[in-house]
Amino acid sequence: MKQDILSDSQHLQKLLHRLDGRGYKAYGEIRRPHAFDDFTLYVDHVQGDPFAAPSRMRVRVPQPLAGYPAQTYRCVSRQVALCTYLAFRFARAAAAAIRSNSSSGSGSGSGKSGLIEIDEPGQQMLARTCVRIDADFVEVRFWVGLPAAGRRVLGRVAAEMLCRQVPDIIDASLRYRGEDRAEIDRFIRAGEDADALRDQLADLGLVAFVADDSVLPRRSGIDDRPLDGGDGVVRFQAPAELRRTVELPNAGPISGMGIPPGVTLIVGGGFHGKSTLLNALARGIYNHIPGDGRELVITDPSAVTIRAENGRGIQGVDLSPFIHDLPLGRDTRAFCTDNASGSTSQAANIIEALEAGSRLLLIDEDTAATNFMIRDASMQRLIARADEPITPFIDRVRQLFDEHGVSTILVMGGSGDYFSVADTVIAMASYRSRDATAEAHAIAADSVDARTTDSEGPFGQVTERFPLADSIDTRKGRREVSVKTRGRTDIDVGQETIDLSAVAQIVDPSQTRAIAAALVYARERYMGPDRVLREVLDAVMDDIARQGLDVLGRYPVGDHAVFRRHELAAALNRLRSLRVRQA
Repeated sequence: MKQDILSDSQHLQKLLHRLDGRGYKAYGEIRRPHAFDDFTLYVDHVQGDPFAAPSRMRVRVPQPLAGYPAQTYRCVSRQVALCTYLAFRFARAAAAAIRSNSSSGSGSGSGKSGLIEIDEPGQQMLARTCVRIDADFVEVRFWVGLPAAGRRVLGRVAAEMLCRQVPDIIDASLRYRGEDRAEIDRFIRAGEDADALRDQLADLGLVAFVADDSVLPRRSGIDDRPLDGGDGVVRFQAPAELRRTVELPNAGPISGMGIPPGVTLIVGGGFHGKSTLLNALARGIYNHIPGDGRELVITDPSAVTIRAENGRGIQGVDLSPFIHDLPLGRDTRAFCTDNASGSTSQAANIIEALEAGSRLLLIDEDTAATNFMIRDASMQRLIARADEPITPFIDRVRQLFDEHGVSTILVMGGSGDYFSVADTVIAMASYRSRDATAEAHAIAADSVDARTTDSEGPFGQVTERFPLADSIDTRKGRREVSVKTRGRTDIDVGQETIDLSAVAQIVDPSQTRAIAAALVYARERYMGPDRVLREVLDAVMDDIARQGLDVLGRYPVGDHAVFRRHELAAALNRLRSLRVRQA
């Protein structure tokens, strides 16, 4: 019987030479595993055209040859950190190979000819499908643009890429060397310490922690790297009243600001660091690479950023804790709209976050609906309570904590009315923090024009919903399943587009791709008349935890990254075709 696995790189090289000059589809003949001396190359998908998405490939290096000590991947924290490091290493080695091609002139060709690329990480250390490591092997998944002249195979150039460059990239990036130890240790210690601190938060009586000397400012709104300003960058220092010391497995004792449960305000003048602190806390649900500056900014993993989101769709959400008695008798207990206002969208975002299990809400007044957040004493005097259908957040935020144990961290620079409901007040001035709780409470107590509460009764229970599988239609044209993503913010599901631009804690397009796959997986596996949304999320996330992200697809891909149940719920809730039935 003919052996499917080619014995060595020379056989692959001869095959590619033989394909030289043929039509591009001839590259399909290399779609099989190829055993090299030190690794196996798997060609999982061959692009049908030089201008199409590049070919998907994998390499597996046996662990005895890769040589990574067992302690570098002994737990999930270390595995994710080490895989992040290896993805960076592979990306750098591939980029160097491409630069070498360009300088020599061998990298030219039509379409994506000459591309060698991996799903390179950003500032966050996320579990990704592009690198896997265990006691048996190191596996890396990447893309190759098989070279062409027009639509003709450049077989000799392809042989150079796959039989020399790829082995050189593997040798440079996937083998453990003594000189790599210090940098690998930095990654795995950063990941392990961050997870250890996150696991301690509840026992410490905290919802978030910001280590002293953290660098919170970013270079820009589109550049997540730390601000590089030398002496001009103010490193975070905790106020004495909120300073806590925690013990970590690698860093040992560290000090920083501990934020307790309850209602926390971040106040201060414009441009003094309020939103910068809140944004760092929002990203504190993730671990960060060494040198990011936020390695020990750690937040409750269920924290959800809440924004107003004009124009989003809402399906069957009980908004009555916030909005009720609408004109013309419209019911808000199962509210539906295709074009939500700022206040209704923010109310829905909160209820949906609670439905998905959030225990911490993060809100910035700059991205909130003013009429949802506050109705001050003057407005209360002018507009009677009976004529205002909105119960503002200020009158529910304490009930959320007292009745449901849900904390809130809120940036507020424009309304001191929140002083009366806050447990903790952190004032920011020139990026320096101080505890202003006692002062804020004194001001609230001395107020002569205090507002009255607009709430009537308790917050009440969150009404759960059954998502209806047949409302998620993935068909488009002749395709039964057409699901595509565009960047970080858009998922096309059949004829519908999900807009995730307001879902702030999706930080990587690879998360969006994985969420898109998870929507189809959830519909096919778990949605039914007997499962509420919470149970669907539980089932999907449990499968991923046990089997990895590959469980979401029928074949291995290298461009998925882990996401949370909250972002999966957010995507489903923003699908305009979604229909639900309340429990």
